Amino acid sequence: MKIRKLTGHIGAELLGVDLTKDLTPTLIADIRQALLDNLVIFFREQTFTPEQQIHFAECFGEISRSPVYRTLEAYPKIMPVVKESTDKDIIGDTWHTDETFQATPPLGSLLYAREIPPLGGDTLFANLYMAYDRLSDALKEQLSEMRAIHSNDFLSTNAQLRNATRSTKLRDDIGKINTSHPVVRTHEETGRKLLFVNQPFTYCFEGMTREESLPLLQYLYQQSSKPELTCRFRWGPGSMAFWDNRCTMHYAINDYPGHRREMHRITVQGSVPA
Repeated sequence: MKIRKLTGHIGAELLGVDLTKDLTPTLIADIRQALLDNLVIFFREQTFTPEQQIHFAECFGEISRSPVYRTLEAYPKIMPVVKESTDKDIIGDTWHTDETFQATPPLGSLLYAREIPPLGGDTLFANLYMAYDRLSDALKEQLSEMRAIHSNDFLSTNAQLRNATRSTKLRDDIGKINTSHPVVRTHEETGRKLLFVNQPFTYCFEGMTREESLPLLQYLYQQSSKPELTCRFRWGPGSMAFWDNRCTMHYAINDYPGHRREMHRITVQGSVPA
């Protein structure tokens, strides 16, 4: 396996590996270390069946089913991310970290390309370690004791409207989910500090109103998505991205009108942020 970095701060392609073959403990350990080192890793020209993608994902932990989006009936561990050629909108078209409204947000997700448009549809990823590192010492100290309320309100209150223009459907039985997480999270495997807020799901700081919270939150969102903190991945047939959801944000670009795109996402269960 060869590792080819995409940028100096985030992202790497792992070359020369066929993930449908028998996966040795050494290879799994090397892939996990590459994920920790690069925050998001990419594989090219894989030919997964749903069963093979599930088997590979389970090498990194228990699979977590989405509490808000519908999954495949035949494979409930897989969430289809689809845009039909007639759809106007997609999911994920804003900077976000997946499902931080959960008490145990995902460790990471594996997104596999089953059908891609002839052009467009790239995905951006951002480094939340660097978003924290670049803050002033005074702001770091202020944030160190703060917690934030994360909520699925962005999705649950707009479910009917969002489902009308998207093929990836929200479930009909979404309930309100609110939880509190530290604003500055310590990654449980690397020990590094990172900024753990994102625009769609971080509602306010604990003990403050949303109106009081928004000025500082907006500043933190802007700092988290600076171009120099990001990488951009261009999908090809059989590509797969595996991102560490604990220390990244991502953004799906909706720039392929009139074309179909189908991806299969599997999410690995995470732990309580600390």
